[in-house]
Amino acid sequence: MGCPEAATPEESEGACYTKAEGLPERAQRNRAVMGEALSAVDMVNYPTEWWHWSYGDRYWALCTGAAFAPYGPCDLPRGSVR
Repeated sequence: MGCPEAATPEESEGACYTKAEGLPERAQRNRAVMGEALSAVDMVNYPTEWWHWSYGDRYWALCTGAAFAPYGPCDLPRGSVR
């Protein structure tokens, strides 16, 4: 994919950006395939991390213009978290 998942811009020399220039052709193709597949199911990419895709959270709502994010924090009943 051009760099390890979760690599910082400094560690990856910028290869972590989804549309980074100078990536090997195979990494470009793989990212394009992944982008087409995930975009087709309405996910959105965080452009500084090729591996970071969202659906239903606040970032997704911002990018898509949705009125609200269907997924977010929730209150759990007391004692349900171990």
